[in-house]
Amino acid sequence: MLDESLLDTPEGLAAADRRGLLRGAAEAGARVRTAARHAIEAGVQELKPDGRPRAVLIAGPGVAATHAADLLGSLAGPGSPVTRLAPTGVAPAAGALRWELPGWAGSVDLLLIATPDGTEPSLSLLADQAYRRGCSVAAVAPAGTPLAEAVAGAHGLFMPMATAPYDHGEPLAGSSPGVLWALLTPLLALLDRIGLVTAPPEDLEKVADRLDRIAERCGPAIVTYSNPAKTLAAELADALPVVWTEGDSAGPAGRRFAAALAELAGRPALVAELPEALAAHTALLAGPLAASADPDDFFRDRVDESPALHARVVLLRDRPIGGLTAAPAARDLALSHDTPISELEPEAGDELETLAELIAVTDFAAVYLTLASGA
Repeated sequence: MLDESLLDTPEGLAAADRRGLLRGAAEAGARVRTAARHAIEAGVQELKPDGRPRAVLIAGPGVAATHAADLLGSLAGPGSPVTRLAPTGVAPAAGALRWELPGWAGSVDLLLIATPDGTEPSLSLLADQAYRRGCSVAAVAPAGTPLAEAVAGAHGLFMPMATAPYDHGEPLAGSSPGVLWALLTPLLALLDRIGLVTAPPEDLEKVADRLDRIAERCGPAIVTYSNPAKTLAAELADALPVVWTEGDSAGPAGRRFAAALAELAGRPALVAELPEALAAHTALLAGPLAASADPDDFFRDRVDESPALHARVVLLRDRPIGGLTAAPAARDLALSHDTPISELEPEAGDELETLAELIAVTDFAAVYLTLASGA
């Protein structure tokens, strides 16, 4: 059950936030600036690439690396060479995970390692393997970790992860807002330098400014009725989120939102892109998860029962209302099945800014839902 009164009690939210999730969301802009500075200090701007790599391979543990690969692949556009190397192993522990380069990887490829840990032995071995194959190597991880030494030994580029004191209290969740921007920002700076994405320093500063503005709109001191993140959290209190996305940037943002709901709040969510989502989820909205569905006796005693779980559509869009859009059809489908719908659309800006806004608002919403439900 969601304690909605807690949403408008900043002191209560702070007391419940033992993992520093709210602070991580609020400081996302500052984390981008620090991470961008670390990338510059590491020498990103001095790089003189020979050209774009044939493939960009991304390795790292958990959803943080998954999100980074998803976002970078989206920003790289059609025909993106970005591929995530999925680990194998018997447990999600640093010593149990294993990564391997594909057999074709060689001197025209780039290996990126992104981890908030840096103690994974297999990632250090992967850096050495890439060096022996002739691959270029770059990594983002906490300074002073074994991975930093391994990348130096592989003559690669190591960019220290932008960390905060509260990051070290317990193992970081991959969906934590601070982790995403600390790992993603240096990779954006690097891929901008080699011409794969467009993310010069001035664009990263715009992203930081946009994140600061979202933190002001969605912060714990802003009451629910004027706070889009708290409003969304309250709307999803007893709902199964069905996240529909429209636009290239909205897709990764929606998938991250679903992952954050699962990892942080322990809530299931479905995610699909428009217009295919309309066909994929029609039966779902018409079934027992519809808001009007109640197959049992209407007159039974519900006092001691938990509320039934019903679908709620969350529509994330990164394109203007005008032009070719499936949003009207999405609204019609949801409302025809008595399914409520929440919509988020960023203010105008370049692709990185609008992506940052969608991620930031949904990050705050996931954190509020986590704290107010006691997860």
